[in-house]
Amino acid sequence: MEYVDNVLEVDTFLTVTLGILVLFIGRRLTGAVGLLQKFSIPTPVSGGLLVALFITLFYSITGIAVNFSMGARDILLVYFFTTIGINASLKDLMHGGRPLVILLLITITYMVLQNLTGIGVASLFGLSGAVGLLGGTVSLIGGHGTAIAWAPKIAESHGVENAMEMGIASATFGLILASLMGGPIANYLVKKHKLKGQSDEALEVGVANDESTTSQMDYMDVLDAVLAIHVSILLGGLINLGVEQTGLDLPFFVSCLFAGILLTNLTPKNLPRLTGTKWPTRKPAVAMVADISLGTFLAMSLMSMKLWELLDLAGPIFTILAAQFAVAVAVNIFIVFPAMGRTYDAAVICSGFGGISLGSTPTAMANMSAVTKQHGASHLAFIIVPLVCAFFIDLANAMLIPLFLGWVAG
Repeated sequence: MEYVDNVLEVDTFLTVTLGILVLFIGRRLTGAVGLLQKFSIPTPVSGGLLVALFITLFYSITGIAVNFSMGARDILLVYFFTTIGINASLKDLMHGGRPLVILLLITITYMVLQNLTGIGVASLFGLSGAVGLLGGTVSLIGGHGTAIAWAPKIAESHGVENAMEMGIASATFGLILASLMGGPIANYLVKKHKLKGQSDEALEVGVANDESTTSQMDYMDVLDAVLAIHVSILLGGLINLGVEQTGLDLPFFVSCLFAGILLTNLTPKNLPRLTGTKWPTRKPAVAMVADISLGTFLAMSLMSMKLWELLDLAGPIFTILAAQFAVAVAVNIFIVFPAMGRTYDAAVICSGFGGISLGSTPTAMANMSAVTKQHGASHLAFIIVPLVCAFFIDLANAMLIPLFLGWVAG
């Protein structure tokens, strides 16, 4: 650690260590507060928010800011999405074709609605439409990365001087709302419609809350899972290089997701492997690695939030986010759930859509993981949600944002 100009710099190793500690804090907190478990609030969310509040209190008393090094976070994201690809079967992919298209169409339509909502609320404050877009798909569905990328252009072309701060504030609070929305919506739908998950099926991420993996795997199973993940990442790197030659910019974790899918479905089941085992699709060890990587990623993301930097923008931002939250909940319950067939899979997809609509891809996956740990597996949800929110959304948003910016400027 280094202390310079009232900023405490935390290195990568200690940041990861604290991220793991946050997971344990979240687990203890969820166990102690029944409502957190009842509404399937992800463990890294409860722990991460508590630590973020503690750091904010520390800053308010001492004036010392804490800055975490996030170098390892992207690696954890790659690990997680590679495990999702390894667990994807061609049968599930074929089954997910029609629901995938339906969810994609709903999501794109919702993105238009999200921008219109942001622009409408911003106009009530006498603010420009560009501010509404910062509280729309630029920061919510787009997340921190898209907000940071577009804020300078919005500031320069539309005269929004604090565009960067507004974008980051919207993305941060959107992440919090998304983390708290998905589980309660899914639990409400499961209870109301008396839905049941596949309790006898292995989970894509982690294990069920009442299940133990002690007798199901040993250290060689874990090494086998890590080896399969690394092989998939190597292939993902080659895929990414090939895509770059076409002029497209595909996120690396998406390439690794596709690599895992290809290896799982194209490798013959009886092909001899050096490990002497079958390809570890849907094995407890892969699910455990997925749980660790996703949980640590989300814990690091939430604990590092500088909440004190966001309070000055509370007025219009909170009003826009309140409207966006209400719209997202309504779309989820009254459109997504019926369109997905009113099944248990549909309820889990709704928890994921809660993450997509206001947060990020990892938030969507964490929401679904928390729900399936409580109610049972949903292979369909873990196929179509990451494909929609990790690939198609970015493409759609890249086209929608310039269109709306041109519209509000005119």
